[in-house]
Amino acid sequence: MKKHLFLFLLLGIGQHSYSQKSGQIAYEVVRKVDPSGMRIMINGEQLKPGDPNFPSDIPDTRTFGQKVSFSGDYAKESRDEENMVVRTVMQGPGTGGGAPQRTNMGRPFEEKSYVDIKRGMVLTYLTIGKDKDAKTYKSETAIERTPNWQITDQTKKIAGYQCKKATVQFRNEPYTVWFTTDLPFQYSPIPALTPEKGVALLIEASREQFKATKVNTDEIDPKMVEPDIQAESVTKEQLADIRQKAMADFHQKLMTGEGN
Repeated sequence: MKKHLFLFLLLGIGQHSYSQKSGQIAYEVVRKVDPSGMRIMINGEQLKPGDPNFPSDIPDTRTFGQKVSFSGDYAKESRDEENMVVRTVMQGPGTGGGAPQRTNMGRPFEEKSYVDIKRGMVLTYLTIGKDKDAKTYKSETAIERTPNWQITDQTKKIAGYQCKKATVQFRNEPYTVWFTTDLPFQYSPIPALTPEKGVALLIEASREQFKATKVNTDEIDPKMVEPDIQAESVTKEQLADIRQKAMADFHQKLMTGEGN
């Protein structure tokens, strides 16, 4: 009887340990709006910041959700606003007036992002076109952790996990990173701000914030977060060029359509 009881306890511990190695973290992301990246149309004319008729009521920030699902050696990232572009059209005199119109439009590509936790790599897949004309490109980028972290004694709970506070210089300004070592892998929604051990649950800076709102450790099938995509390997710079060209072509088609 004692042997059977001992075996049962061992099995129970093993199952609990496994469940802690997979799950999902939901982040709320707040970013300052960069008007230069928006397409503002008034009476068919595209306006830029500084133009007299450029709208003054554009929100200062935008908020969206970002999730990371993790299991085994991989994590898969996704955003609520993924693969969408917001186009704002203003109606002026002679067009009936009224409030600005916002139209959600699909981007001219599909982008997926994974993290190879074991190798410390970010894997980005970019698909241009659809159906038989679709072509997918893949870029692997090593996570280069920003050095000179100043870890403090300050702690607080975020999404139910005890976190330590650290500060680090990044993108020419101080960033604050709150991270927990109670999750059994390394991760940060900003790869360069991945802690030496643990997971970043809150990142704060003057122009952006990532805050974990919920962490669950339900079991996830590793196949759900492992990339299984046939793709042509390119460099990070080449992928950026491909993405930029696709967006430029997309904008040109929109302008042509509006001109007609």
